[in-house]
Amino acid sequence: MLIETLSTFPDMYASVMGASIMRRAQEKGALRFQAHDLRDWTHDRHRTTDDEPYGGGAGLVMKCEPIFEAYDDIAAAGGPKPHTIFLAPVGKPFKQEDAQRLAREERLLFICGHYEGIDERAYALADERLSLGDYVLTSGELASMVVIDAVVRLLPGVLGDEASARDESFSASSEGLLEYPHYTRPAFFRGMEVPPVLLCGDHAKVAQWRREQALERTRALRPDLLACPEEQ
Repeated sequence: MLIETLSTFPDMYASVMGASIMRRAQEKGALRFQAHDLRDWTHDRHRTTDDEPYGGGAGLVMKCEPIFEAYDDIAAAGGPKPHTIFLAPVGKPFKQEDAQRLAREERLLFICGHYEGIDERAYALADERLSLGDYVLTSGELASMVVIDAVVRLLPGVLGDEASARDESFSASSEGLLEYPHYTRPAFFRGMEVPPVLLCGDHAKVAQWRREQALERTRALRPDLLACPEEQ
């Protein structure tokens, strides 16, 4: 998969994309990543990407001209047409099912806003708009990193153990439940012990316990996720 970003602060991606799973995905050849600097498509000596809003108001609005010019050049660089995503508070709430869908794309382009917002005309380039939730971030770069992480870890071979992604909270196999609790060595620590069922070696009993724990945790923390009345 090829993932590209277009933003005014491309250096923000260096630490995230150069560490942990993101770095491993690139080393394995599952991911190619490139951060484009929107200022490379400006034409004044100040490399201006924003201006005052028409109609007045606070803040600055990102200009549409450099975004369109950048998109034209990036899309024409070869390969499949990029599936283009804008990160914005007005977007559709991002969910695990979106990550699974996007992981099937060959090429993704994230266009990241900043300041007060983006000139509305730039959204003509969007295949979709996504939001992380009902709050406002300083920049779309931060939001795009979250989406990229959620997508890349689903690419074949990236995690090493495919069950790691398959059994997580919000995955299809989890039935929409939160994930069950996890434990590792030592079995006893500061008066706290690992549930004995996890040490018994009976896989059927372990599976049953995990299912019960997932239901209990979801009921307590996210009852809205329970679809069936009898499970509430």
